Amino acid sequence: MEHKEQFVIETDNLSFGFSKKNSILKNINLRVERGSIYGFLGPNGAGKTTTIRLLLGLLRDRNNSVFLFSKNFLQSRVQCLSKTGALIEQPSLYEHLTGFDNLEITRQLRNIPKDRIDNVLQTVRLSEAAFKRVKAYSLGMKQRLGIALALLPEPELLILDEPVNGLDPSGIMEMRELLQEINKKYKTTIFLSSHLISEVEKIVTHIGIINMGEMLFQGTINDLYNLQKNELKLRIKTDNSELAVDLLKPSYSVVDNEGTLDIIIQSKKEVNDIIHVLITNNVKIYEAVTESKNLEQIFLSMTQSYTVS
Repeated sequence: MEHKEQFVIETDNLSFGFSKKNSILKNINLRVERGSIYGFLGPNGAGKTTTIRLLLGLLRDRNNSVFLFSKNFLQSRVQCLSKTGALIEQPSLYEHLTGFDNLEITRQLRNIPKDRIDNVLQTVRLSEAAFKRVKAYSLGMKQRLGIALALLPEPELLILDEPVNGLDPSGIMEMRELLQEINKKYKTTIFLSSHLISEVEKIVTHIGIINMGEMLFQGTINDLYNLQKNELKLRIKTDNSELAVDLLKPSYSVVDNEGTLDIIIQSKKEVNDIIHVLITNNVKIYEAVTESKNLEQIFLSMTQSYTVS
């Protein structure tokens, strides 16, 4: 298979299991475009972290299925990793040392120019805390120091596993703004997994959804919305929800949520028909609002229906 330079990460039918009976990943074909922010979503146990460990060589890919920067990872491991930064869950830090010292240790081990430390501290907004001991850092500061460590070698690709896990709303917002700045300013491709779907929706350009070790969707976030655009919800409040349900159920899927009716429609043209039916049968309408699915609703719909089937 030809591997295109536009993709920073590619996998060809990536599969993995700790035994023949324990299959964790099944034929995963990732396509992560250069310059994108790719959100990798899935329920707990879906295979996200296993995938990331395979991409970084922390688990062995026995089938040679991983390609970074159009190169086979196993054959070009050092070259691929030299252009990759990563943060897997919580960063491993020397808490009795300062933030600067943590960076200096990694800088010396990787033979990186010393001026990079000031650059990455400025990028992650830790310049003023550089000489404080890490044990005095907040969780958000520790996460940003972890990002700084990953940024030291000026990577073209940044792989992050749950980068906002455990952060408070302020810390989540800071991390979101930081990742967007890194992507825009340095053209760094970012591949991140997260269970905070509402946050992913605010930052990503592309998305992949995995469940039970299989890919359910991959594409731009607009592609995902377009798949769902024909399904809308009409939310109506009336003076007689019981009668309204009886009138609409022969033609529509209707759920009565304590007097508010949620009606699945295929287009906004149906709104007029529904209102007409209710009004002609003396049902008063107090409110009518159409809603399209957000990313969290789409995600839940896809993964729940997949699990049931």
